[in-house]
Order: sequence, then structure tokens, then C-alpha cells
Amino acid sequence: MQRKQGGFTLIEIMVVVVILGILAALVVPQVMSRPDQAKVTVAKNDIKAIAAALDMYKLDNHSYPSTQQGLEALVTKPSGNPAAKNWNKDGYLKKLPVDPWGNPYLYLQPGSKGAFDLYSQGADGKEGGSDLNADIGSWDI
Repeated sequence: MQRKQGGFTLIEIMVVVVILGILAALVVPQVMSRPDQAKVTVAKNDIKAIAAALDMYKLDNHSYPSTQQGLEALVTKPSGNPAAKNWNKDGYLKKLPVDPWGNPYLYLQPGSKGAFDLYSQGADGKEGGSDLNADIGSWDI
């Protein structure tokens, strides 16, 4: 008794490859046209994470780090006022992230829009702007 071997024919394989090619041609440009939106999302998520670390710092030390102490106070114990008497020996962040455009996040305490202002100046690295150049701050999130 002879068994018929199952498998795909060359035509079937070619049809699948053509279908995958068509899907890739339609989907990839849609995904690749949004890298700037992805950078804005990354900046917002970084700001949320840094703000959470600042809140933990405040819980331990009863105040946010000053503008002079800066965000570096989340990585290494700061000196100066206000004193960080209960600073966590492990720190609050392993390292400070930079924004998706390669610039440091900016921090002011007291802030003009809240207890502190934590923000990125966007794609252009300048204050203000619109669209992708707009500032992205803790007050937006």
C-alpha cells in the first residue's frame, strides 16, 4: 500500500509569501511612521517613573530634593538643604534616564505648576514649542 505524502506545493508556498509581502507593505509603513509618537510616550513614562521616585524620596525625607540638589539626589545621597536624613542607602533610581532625544530631564522645586516641575523640552530641546517640540511635563500626566 502506497501512502501519499502530505506537504505544500510550490504554488501554495508562493501564494503565502505574496500575501505576507502585501501585509508587510501595508503594515510596516504605518508602524514606522510613528517613531516620534513613541518617543513622546517614552518621555511620559520616564517622567512618571522619576516622579514616583521623587515621591518615595519625600516619604523618606519629608521633602523633595531642592532644585540645587536636583534629580541626582535620587541616585546618590545629596548634601545641602533640605537634609536627606533618611535617604535610602540603595537610592531611588539606579541611574538617571535621559529623554528620548538625548537631553537630561529638567527639575524645579518648588515648581510653578505643582510641588515640583519635572519635564523634557521635547524634540527641539528648547522651552515651549508645539507638536513634537512641545515640553512634556509632570503637569501633563
